[in-house]
Amino acid sequence: MAELSGNSWAAFLVLTVAVMGFTAYMTGYAMAQTWKPAWHALAYALLLGAADRFLAYSLFDGALLSVPGYVIDTTVLVAITLFAYRITRAQRMVSQYPWLYRRTGLFSWRDKSASGTDPGP
Repeated sequence: MAELSGNSWAAFLVLTVAVMGFTAYMTGYAMAQTWKPAWHALAYALLLGAADRFLAYSLFDGALLSVPGYVIDTTVLVAITLFAYRITRAQRMVSQYPWLYRRTGLFSWRDKSASGTDPGP
């Protein structure tokens, strides 16, 4: 089986994408729900990358101190974490302040007064 920085593709998909990906998603969600800044989510994602390397080492006989493995795994986890953070933050802004903001996309919101569509109270 092809190797991905000391791990097999199956181990990468199961451990990094499925298990740690879910953890990264919930981390981003929790950081946005509690109004933490995005850099907190990023810091936790870096720690999740280290935990992922340890689990790959202990469960799948991967390389523990593999820099390329850490970079690849952590990049995936950072992307998932920030994806969840931004989606949750956009939903939270619109639901908590419906008189101020409206949703303009999956990741964004806009001030109602700036768009000119809402006459205001």
